[in-house]
Parts: sequence; structure tokens; C-alpha cells
Amino acid sequence: MQKENNTTVPSATTPRIRHRKRSNEVIPEPSKANGGNLLVNDRNKYKSMWIRTHSTVWMIGGFALIVYMGHLYITAMVVVIQIFMAKELFNLLRKAHEDRHLPGFRLLNWHFFFTAMFFVYGRLLSQPLVNTVTSDKFLYQFVSSLIKYHMAICYFLYIAGFMWFILTLKKKMYKYQFGQYAWTHMILIVVFTQSSFTVANIFEGIFWFLLPASLIVINDIFAYIFGFFFGKTPLIKLSPKKTWEGFIGASVTTIISAFVLANILGRFRWLTCPRKDLSTGWLECDPGLLFKPENYILPGWISQWFPWKEISVLPVQWHALCFGLFASIIAPFGGFFASGFKRAFKIKDFGDSIPGHGGITDRMDCQMVMAVFAYIYHQSFVMRQGISVEMILDQILTNLTFEEQQSLLMKLGQILQERLEHS
Repeated sequence: MQKENNTTVPSATTPRIRHRKRSNEVIPEPSKANGGNLLVNDRNKYKSMWIRTHSTVWMIGGFALIVYMGHLYITAMVVVIQIFMAKELFNLLRKAHEDRHLPGFRLLNWHFFFTAMFFVYGRLLSQPLVNTVTSDKFLYQFVSSLIKYHMAICYFLYIAGFMWFILTLKKKMYKYQFGQYAWTHMILIVVFTQSSFTVANIFEGIFWFLLPASLIVINDIFAYIFGFFFGKTPLIKLSPKKTWEGFIGASVTTIISAFVLANILGRFRWLTCPRKDLSTGWLECDPGLLFKPENYILPGWISQWFPWKEISVLPVQWHALCFGLFASIIAPFGGFFASGFKRAFKIKDFGDSIPGHGGITDRMDCQMVMAVFAYIYHQSFVMRQGISVEMILDQILTNLTFEEQQSLLMKLGQILQERLEHS
């Protein structure tokens, strides 16, 4: 006797049931959605706090030492950070199986990276480099030629990488290779576009780099502390451990710190002077009106409660309040963006190079947003607009040959002499 088949064959008239494609998003557990993921409820929070504090102290100490050494060393630190960030981001979409069939493909990513680095820093540091080698005729001519053909060199380096990419295309690997190509270019935009503003801030004066960077660190530390002890109300689903208590407490602390810190940093001339060359050492210059103290008489009711009748305020402190507002309210959205990005790729951190913090990219998310704002704010509201003697000299030294500069000097001398005779 033949066994009956329990499988029902659908008839032609039976409609096909289409199932919805399941989302890849991880649905939070009820306990986590209700705040179970907050630091105040974390049983291991003191252990993680100790690890995080230990790493933070080392980072702040190393950062302070590099700042003390000057502009060039800070720029070198930014370059190292860029390399580590690129490494972490390159590895994010790596697939070992595909990479084994594409020897040398990783090297292509780094070719594009260093081409972009040569382009960005060539444009940023061209004038300081010219000012550094002005006294040596051979080096001056070599650097001038390099700057003149800098864009052409970068273009041909990029075209070489483009041709390299096309020649390495393999059947059945096209999608992966073009995905890596697009991912590499996105990394270059994220890493170099924003960090180039950081280097520009450094050469405008360490103050304009150090103050914004310090405010992000202060905001991050106090958001963690307030969230650690008082955090009860979740802030945003993208970052489950962030709380309103931490956000508000850190905002108030950051704004107050901005006003106080600007007064402290603004009194050191070597921090406020712009660097015009690539030499090392401290600088001495006229600090400008922004860094000259102004006295304000306090109202009578304040002097009754406090021993001060007047206070000394640097004009730059009022600008620092804008930095504090941005660092506490807008810049954290860079961290939220990074949190959403990590959730999309189902990873906790971009790397593990910093114990308790994750990778370098995890620490730089807000810093990059802040660096762009600091540069735009400085150029728009602080820096004097118009043509200055320094700007004209920069153009002469960059675009004219040594012989043309001598000819310009002679003609300018003749013009001035004629004006003196007719006056």
C-alpha cells in the first residue's frame, strides 16, 4: 500500500502568499528600550569607568605634550590620526574571501589615500613651505616648481590609480570591487575634507585648534559623568546609553568651560600667534585686540555678594561662548551619526585601539564636525576681511620667480621714489 503524501500541492486557483522580507535591523529588547541599557543600570559600570578613565588620562597627557611642542607636531598628530581612521574605515567593508582573489587591491586603496593626502596638504602647506625655504635659492626654486605643478602631479597620480583599478577588475568580482572603489572615495571625503580644516585652524594659531578640540573633550567627559550618576531618561534611540541628564549637564558645563578656558589660553602668546612657516619653536607676536583684556565694572548687587568690583574679560571669550554652544548642542550629532552608522553595520566600535573608547574614529566623530565649524566661524566672524600686506606678500612669494620678485622690488622702489619727489 502506497504511503499518502502529506504535502498539499497548491491548485492553480490558490493565490500565492507573499511574505514580507525581514528587516536586518536589530529590534531592541523591551528592557533595553525602557532604559535597561543606561549606565546607571550597568552592573559593570565602575570597571568600565576605570578603564575609560585610565585611557582618557593617557590621551589627554599625550595630547598636552604634543600641543606644547608646537604647530608642526600637532599637524603630524593629525596625519597619524587620519591614517588610523582610514585603516579602521577601510577594514569595515573588507571581505577576506574576496581579498584573497584580489592581490594588491588593498594597496590601491592606500594609493588613493596618499594621493589625496599629497593634494590636500600640498595646498594647505604650500605657503608655509615657501616661507621656510626662501633663504635657500635652490630649495626655493624646487619648491616653487613643485607648487606650480602640484595639481597636475596629483591628477596624474589619481589617473594612475584609476587605470590600476580598471586593469584589476575580475569577472564575478565587479560588484565587490566597485563597492570598494566607492567606499574608498567616501572615506577620502570624510577624512580629508574635514580634517583639512583642522590643519588650517592650527596654522591660524594653536588657540583656534586647541579651544574647539578641548570643548569636545570636556563635553564628552561630563556627558559620561552626568549620565553615569544621574542618567535616567534616554536621549536618542541611535545611542541607547545617551541620556537627557548627561546631555543637559554636559551642555551647561561646556559653555561655562568655554568662557573660562578662552581666558586662560588667550593669555599665552605662543598659542595665539599664527604660524607662517614650517619651523618649530614658540612664537612671539602682537596678540591683537581679541586677546587684549578689557575691564568690566560689575553691578552693585553682585559686589555685595562677591569680593570683585570689576572683572577682566578678553573679547575672544564672547566668541568662545558660540564655540561652547556648538560643541554642546550641534557637535554631538556627529556622534549620533556615527552611532547610526555602526548600528547599520552591526558593530559596536570602529576599532579597539583605545581601551574603553573603541577606535580612533569613535573619538573623532564630533571633533571633525567641530573643526569645520571652528574654521568657518573664524574666517567669517573673527578674521579681518579684505586685502592685507601679508596676503599680497604671500601671492608674490608663491607665484613669482626670484628674478620677477627682484624686478618688482626695483619697480616699486622707482614708483615710491617718484612719489616722494613730487610730494
